[in-house]
Amino acid sequence: MADKDGKGRDGRPIATGAPRKPVMESPWAREAGQPPTAREVPGVPSAGRSSETDVADFLARLKELPASTAVGRGRLIFAMDATMSRRPTWDLALSLQADMFKAVEEVGGLDVQLVYFRGHRECRASKWVSDPASLARLMTTVDCHGGLTQIGRVLAHARGESGERKVNALVYVGDCMEENVDELCGIAGELGVVGCPVFLFQEGRDSRATQAFAEIARLTRGAHCSFDAGSARQLRELLTAVAVYAAGGRKALEALRLQGQGGARLLLEQMKR
Repeated sequence: MADKDGKGRDGRPIATGAPRKPVMESPWAREAGQPPTAREVPGVPSAGRSSETDVADFLARLKELPASTAVGRGRLIFAMDATMSRRPTWDLALSLQADMFKAVEEVGGLDVQLVYFRGHRECRASKWVSDPASLARLMTTVDCHGGLTQIGRVLAHARGESGERKVNALVYVGDCMEENVDELCGIAGELGVVGCPVFLFQEGRDSRATQAFAEIARLTRGAHCSFDAGSARQLRELLTAVAVYAAGGRKALEALRLQGQGGARLLLEQMKR
């Protein structure tokens, strides 16, 4: 973490230019009076209730994805906007996201990384973990700080991780967009090339965010869906379906459907058409 002069623990300035892989530090180390921390993500260069149409469009995007055929464990990055505008519904969001991690833990076969941004250019990524419950616990230590969105840093981080080993999906939860949409789309296009779909869950109906999220989803062959407190159950099921898909493809989704999970059922119905 940088000090007030923008320097790291070793006294050297933290770079904010082209993304590069930072030296890994323990993401669970505690500093005095601070919650467990994760490594800093490098900088990037220079609604109302979900409607049936939203869900249909979301699932239509998902059905275009091929079934997971990768050997070994799947990898999913879960990113969230922790700026002040999300504070009113923060507890609800944490509950929904924790439920997703619990479902993934039952299925297995998926490594998950948590990324969040807030405050003055604070953007952090946890280590990859095979125990999603660890990230569910970590999320409870994160609270909201005032600041601008840093979606570009999230996308660039996913691009860097994909360069080392395939990332099966990036899930992003946020409510607004305060960056240059063309720059975001440039990075999104690179994620599309390496086969990392982005699934964006938008809280509310901010028009600028809607346009940007929809374009990022299109470029990466992912999906975009709006939600609010009235669509909590629907969001929970769709989040779980995406995560389970990243872990085991259609076979895992079919098993989830047999357990009565509505999101998996809707997803499979769309994919069979």
